[in-house]
Amino acid sequence: MSFQLIFLGSGTSAGVPMIACDCAVCTSADPRDQRDRSSVVVRYDQQNWLIDASPELRVGAVRHQIHDLAGVLFTHAHADHVLGIDDLRRFNAAMKSPIDIYAEPRVLDRLRLMFEYIFEPHRNINPSFVATLVAHPIEPGERLQLGGATWTVLRLMHGNLPIVGFRVDYAGRSLAYCTDVSAMPDETLEQLRGLDVLVIDALRRKPHPTHLTVEQALAIIDRAGCQRAYLTHIAHDVSHADLQRDLPAHVQPAHDGLVVELMQ
Repeated sequence: MSFQLIFLGSGTSAGVPMIACDCAVCTSADPRDQRDRSSVVVRYDQQNWLIDASPELRVGAVRHQIHDLAGVLFTHAHADHVLGIDDLRRFNAAMKSPIDIYAEPRVLDRLRLMFEYIFEPHRNINPSFVATLVAHPIEPGERLQLGGATWTVLRLMHGNLPIVGFRVDYAGRSLAYCTDVSAMPDETLEQLRGLDVLVIDALRRKPHPTHLTVEQALAIIDRAGCQRAYLTHIAHDVSHADLQRDLPAHVQPAHDGLVVELMQ
């Protein structure tokens, strides 16, 4: 029995290094400063559950030899979290089966607009192999039984945009994934208390209208009282090494390729 969290990407929407930037972090030789767009895999019972399909989904899946997906859960419909959706067709081919996807109704509506050729393939002028996805609407507060784990849908705020995060409880262990967050309701904070692992947005040190700063993320981690925490969706404003030196012992910056073991 195992329970793992795999970071496919830990960077912000522009990625690191950014296009046309020669700052110290974008030109860093530290591989931990190379950050694809944020996405993770939660693995248990030999099942891989993907949270968000970033533009670098193919890269992360190949790196970690992820050959199948039990399902995909979306936090919101911004480009850096959904533009890898086309790569899901390779999992369809490998598994020879459709893939279940889970998102709020308005996110599913947005995906249908963005990827009409997937959700309405009969409109395609040229016949082509597209992803086969089965959409399931979800709501904040809902508890989903997925495989052998319970997933709780968490309400988060991304600036003025309501989005979701997820808490996963499996075999007495727990984790939560809260990316692209600038604020959260009190009831969500209550649902984060006592976690084994919390992953939370920490874009940079200076304020941003739609993301937590490092200081704000640390305050939430402290209030939640989790055993371990990992910062994600990190911009090029901070290097991994510098950030790690400033954090308490139970908090670390995530990096691409990091595998967190909750149970072995």
